[in-house]
Amino acid sequence: MGTSSVILGNSRRMLLIEYLRSCEGKAELRDVVEYIARNEGNTDRKHRKSVYVSLVQTHIPKLEREGVIALRHGVITLIRVPDDVTVYMETVKKNDISWSSFYIGLSLMFFMTAIYLNNLHLALASLIYAGVGVVHHRKMRRI
Repeated sequence: MGTSSVILGNSRRMLLIEYLRSCEGKAELRDVVEYIARNEGNTDRKHRKSVYVSLVQTHIPKLEREGVIALRHGVITLIRVPDDVTVYMETVKKNDISWSSFYIGLSLMFFMTAIYLNNLHLALASLIYAGVGVVHHRKMRRI
C-alpha cells in the first residue's frame, strides 16, 4: 500500500493532514482530536476519546511508518505530504458536492445546449468531459 492510499484511505487521516497543514506543520495532539471531533459533528467526551484512541493506536503509527508525520511528547509534526495526495484531497463538507460531480453536471448542461443548438462538436466535447468527471468521481470513491 503506497503512502497516498494510506493517507487518502481514511477521513481521519485526511483531517489530520489537513489540520497540520493549516497549522504550519505542527499541532498538539489534543488540538487535532478536537478538530477531528468537530468535523465529525460530535464533540462530546466519549467521541473525543474514540478519536484519540483511533489516532494513537492506528492512524498516527501508520503515518509515522510512511514517514509522513512524527509524534513527540504530544506534538505531531508534519514531515512530508506526497504531491499526489495534495491533488486528491478534496475538502467537501457534508452538504457540498464534489468538484467531479459539479463538472459532470456542467458537462450535461453543455450537452443539452449542444443538442438544442444542433452542434455536434460541443456535444462530443461535453460527453468527453462528463466521462472524465465520472472516472474521477469513481476513483475518489474508491480511495
